[in-house]
Amino acid sequence: MILAFKFGARALLVILTLWAGAAHALPDQSALLALAQRALADHDFDLAFASFSRLASTSPLAQFSLGLMEQQGLGRVADPVAACRWYGQAAQNRIPAAAQLYADCQARGIGQPVDGAGATHWYLAAAQAGISVALCQAGELYLRGEIVSQDVSQGIAYCTQAAQAESPVAMLRLAELYRQGRQTPPDLRLARYWYEQAAQRHVPVAQFQLGLMLSAGEGGKADLQNARFWLEQAAQEGYSPAYLALAILYANVPVDPQTGALPAADLARVYMWSRAAYASTGNPAQLAEIARIQTLIDQVMPAAWKPALDERVARHLAHFPAAPAQ
Repeated sequence: MILAFKFGARALLVILTLWAGAAHALPDQSALLALAQRALADHDFDLAFASFSRLASTSPLAQFSLGLMEQQGLGRVADPVAACRWYGQAAQNRIPAAAQLYADCQARGIGQPVDGAGATHWYLAAAQAGISVALCQAGELYLRGEIVSQDVSQGIAYCTQAAQAESPVAMLRLAELYRQGRQTPPDLRLARYWYEQAAQRHVPVAQFQLGLMLSAGEGGKADLQNARFWLEQAAQEGYSPAYLALAILYANVPVDPQTGALPAADLARVYMWSRAAYASTGNPAQLAEIARIQTLIDQVMPAAWKPALDERVARHLAHFPAAPAQ
């Protein structure tokens, strides 16, 4: 096995084929599947597609892989309709991720009429197989009421089950649902709870929203220390809307009673996050606020600090180029 992996994928295909011919038998399906997967990892898309196609009549994983290749346009023009056909076959053969993606196909009417009942069925099948977020996707159909009869209670119940099964996406959806209060009465306490659950699972937008709620005392007592913590978590993940909010919070930290000024570490943070915000927004109101902060900083922060702090900001922004807000 160690020696075999020294060969390229194409060479291995030749060896397997010759071996099979000599033995008057087909190569082992698992070996061909491993070869196809290796070709895909090597970006040899023609070989991967041909190999998966050889296996598609008997291998659900090959069917699913062909669906992914068609959907993503790997080595060919993307073909969503063909992708959905493969996902349908793989879903029938109990591939959980295929069930979820085939539900998407039916919900959107890709290559077939929109089928709300079918989409619900396959989302629930995927959820039963362990893809918890698919339960909230089924719930979303009931919340919107566009392709199935609207049932907000059922939609919330499904998303709650998904969130309780550790789906950060479902946690975030519930938080937004309770904060916005469009399909159910607003409940800021529950919104804050679910934002916190998603924030603890490293969802930057949840960290940002939780920080805002903590700073404003929404859904519970105000907690500026934790607000700064969660906004900084989001900012460190490159979530650009957190930059200015964080700079403002640090600018309002209580001053050092001995110096009458902000603590040095907090002053540096105000400078860095306001500079990051300046590089990440074109909003006139935000730019005006950043300019006001910078003017105040220039009056109290030693100019000698700036080169090192600017370098830290540049490194951060280089690591998260044009990070999109979610």
